Amino acid sequence: MELRQLEYFIAVAEERNFTRAAERVHISQSGVSAQIRQLERELGAELFDRSARTVTLTVAGKAALEHARAALAAAGAVGQAVDEVTGLIRGRLTVGMVIGCTVTPLFEALATFHRAHPGVDLSLLEDQSDCLVEDVRSGAVDLALIGTTSATPEGLERLTIISERLVALVPPGHSLTDRRRVTLRDLSSHPLVCMPPGTGLRTVLDGACAARGLRPEIALQASAADAIADLAARGLGVAVLSESMAAGYRDRLVALPIADVDTPALLALVWKDGPDPAVRALLAHGRRSFGFSSVP
Repeated sequence: MELRQLEYFIAVAEERNFTRAAERVHISQSGVSAQIRQLERELGAELFDRSARTVTLTVAGKAALEHARAALAAAGAVGQAVDEVTGLIRGRLTVGMVIGCTVTPLFEALATFHRAHPGVDLSLLEDQSDCLVEDVRSGAVDLALIGTTSATPEGLERLTIISERLVALVPPGHSLTDRRRVTLRDLSSHPLVCMPPGTGLRTVLDGACAARGLRPEIALQASAADAIADLAARGLGVAVLSESMAAGYRDRLVALPIADVDTPALLALVWKDGPDPAVRALLAHGRRSFGFSSVP
């Protein structure tokens, strides 16, 4: 029994005519008839009643039809799976990453993905989070690591990697170091050093200030956490970073929790709904690298 015989059988059953079935499968009517006869001999039963002008299924034919359809569908699924793997081998994947963010698990995910699919051309680009979101929506970027707020960007899927509070950092001896925590109003009396607009941290900070009617002085902006910490350590302003970022500067800066910023700063992977095989594969590697057990 061959798949083409099942295809011809289904065509005749649905067209109820050998001539129309032959046109549908693009072979001669005699070829269709010969293959159907061969199938009937193999099954040991006639599948069609040919006594009238319109071909109808016999009882055996009716019993075989749905199984034939299922067999062709299963064969198609096998072909699709192979096509997906082939597509991965010959594919191209563009990954975005928010500027100034070094996240080792992402690099590990890219490395393990590359080892598993060495034929994929990988490219990595840095940009502001809001620009990366638009690039993912447009298809210019396949998957991006962004800083964001609690809301999932419209039209995208999201996997939250890190959820943290904002903290203020000042050098030892600064006037704020006599407090265990500070408020946004406390910070508003000092120049701030922070990420630029379009980043997740800045979005959280600006939103919290706006909700309280505060307009702090943004003295300096930098895209890299190291630069922000360095500027603050030199007394040029109070730095605003996330908790994990701040942990790397304990040797020269004092971290103070900001008591009235409740919205967390999130670091998340975003991608379009219904990702292609390459993105799904990279997400699987990303989930493992970031410590998630399940795969979407």
